[in-house]
Amino acid sequence: MTAHDRPHATANVSLARRAWNIRRTALRMGAVQGQGYIGQALGIADVLAAAYFHALEYRPEDPEWEGRDRFLLSIGHYAIALYAALMEAGILPEEELDTYGMDDSRMPMSGMASYTPGMEITGGSLGHGLGVAVGMALGLKRKKNPAFVYNLMSDGELGEGSTWEAAMGAAHHRLDNLVCLIDFNNQQADGPSTEMLCAEPLKEKWEAFGWRCQRVDGNDLPAVAAALDAARAATEPKPRAIIFDTRMCKGVPFLEDREIMHFVRVEADEWAKALAVLEEGRPE
Repeated sequence: MTAHDRPHATANVSLARRAWNIRRTALRMGAVQGQGYIGQALGIADVLAAAYFHALEYRPEDPEWEGRDRFLLSIGHYAIALYAALMEAGILPEEELDTYGMDDSRMPMSGMASYTPGMEITGGSLGHGLGVAVGMALGLKRKKNPAFVYNLMSDGELGEGSTWEAAMGAAHHRLDNLVCLIDFNNQQADGPSTEMLCAEPLKEKWEAFGWRCQRVDGNDLPAVAAALDAARAATEPKPRAIIFDTRMCKGVPFLEDREIMHFVRVEADEWAKALAVLEEGRPE
């Protein structure tokens, strides 16, 4: 069964509406705790929508199906975004939304594989995800399993030596079943990523490491979907990377317009306001 054959994927719901739903669900979860990495969640929603409703093969009713594509969240603090996508995909029940971040919840504030269906790895120690993805992709190759491994990582992880060691290993083993998705929002804990440790020229750097690389606007849904298609369809025996330039807080203009930092503070009265503003831009 392909991504385009699944009932939940073929329902008459546009990718734009899927992305909007993910943003709305993430905001609702953030309101539960009054905090969360909502800037990143709003920014990456288009990539998650295209991944889960255009590119990935999976079975919502069987998250551990051996034929599934593996989606790794290297950036564990983006968990609020992935939970929203997993709810939209039918892997997590929406009824659990109000338990976000609570004791005994299946949705801790940082992603943990042992708690959450559909969460492939425990992320958060930044720079480790790609190495795990390389191991998974190599294992699938050796088992002759045609599934793909997608690793979502942050631009801050480009400053970790382990990321580039993993990149070399992937190229050496010709892992054409590995797709690295890089969220380039130019923010990390200490400030703008390009001011902390500039990784440019980034596309050329991945290519020099032996990867096929694309760079697109991560908030342009048709461009995101086309890039995912091109990565999967490529025939060169090499791993694939896509750099997504995203805008923090995308979809909520009053948050987009304020000074953007790694952790965007939303005041108690602003969660409802953000939901109302998002509602005004709801797509069909």
